[in-house]
Amino acid sequence: MEDTLAPRALADALPDGVVVADGGGTVQLVSRLAGTMLGVDPDAAVGQRLEEVLRLQDTEGRDWCDQNAPFDGLASRTGIPEQSWLLPNGTEVLTTARFTRRGGRGPVVRLTVLIRSGRGRARLDRDRSDLVATVAHELRSPLTGVKGFVQAMLNRWDKLTDEQKKLMLTTVHADSDRLSRLITELLDVARIDTGRLSLHPRPCDATVLVERVVASVREGTARPVLLESSGELPQIGADPDKFTQVVTNLVENAVRHGAGTVTVSLEPLEGHEHPGVRLVVEDEGDGIPEEMRRRVFTKFWNSGRHGGSGLGMYLVNGLTRAHGGTVTIDDAPGGGARVALVWPAPQLPDA
Repeated sequence: MEDTLAPRALADALPDGVVVADGGGTVQLVSRLAGTMLGVDPDAAVGQRLEEVLRLQDTEGRDWCDQNAPFDGLASRTGIPEQSWLLPNGTEVLTTARFTRRGGRGPVVRLTVLIRSGRGRARLDRDRSDLVATVAHELRSPLTGVKGFVQAMLNRWDKLTDEQKKLMLTTVHADSDRLSRLITELLDVARIDTGRLSLHPRPCDATVLVERVVASVREGTARPVLLESSGELPQIGADPDKFTQVVTNLVENAVRHGAGTVTVSLEPLEGHEHPGVRLVVEDEGDGIPEEMRRRVFTKFWNSGRHGGSGLGMYLVNGLTRAHGGTVTIDDAPGGGARVALVWPAPQLPDA
């Protein structure tokens, strides 16, 4: 049986830097990572004063020990929540502290400080900034159109013909639908991430729903969009709004990112344990490299060549999996992208 690791070895095994001091403020332990961060020798730091070793300052030059006064304060104080501090070299770190008190509410007999790199939080902040920028950009475009046409109608109502008014109102209606859809996507993303997605599945005719989507996409593009159906299709078990959202994202992505003719095909599942429908969307573009196919289903991913919120395929995958289906990406026979969706039939009550 292996010997129990010494406290220093245990501290060195942790992913965060560790500094431990006794109730008098004398350092008892400094892990290797903490020593590297603070620029001190872990062995030589033992026995020194905490303020000499824990050389952390805020943006105004104030010291960690002076600001937190770890050995003073109420007896009910058990620790110090996460804070942002700067190392001597200017790098940001996050610190938390824990007090060990004599008898539970007596004087502090041990102080343990954890030091963590702030790069993870910086990356999270960048991701949040990217999210805000992406959403702002996607919202601005339709809002600009709505505001422009409404302003034009207010200023020139008597001079506009009925046809011009109808065209402007039609455009405003389309931009409003786009805004509503983007907001729905953002809400669905949040619900998928938190496990709070609410579905109302029922038996649906996939052919009818897909035909509606294809007809709608055709009206907004000059690209040919073909719909093919083979065999007798069973009904699917789906929330019709979510299924329509999935198919719309797939077809619009093929139109936006692909080239040539977009082909949408429906066929019954064969060779599967449970019945269902396979929906395949193909284009004649450059396709998606194999090494990038897993990244397609991540949030805010796009090819960089075209606009979009980058939420479409993330939602396609999340909503399909929530219904018990799967999504795969492959090469189309013509060299473009081929996205195959397997959607199950309604489950029987005793299934």
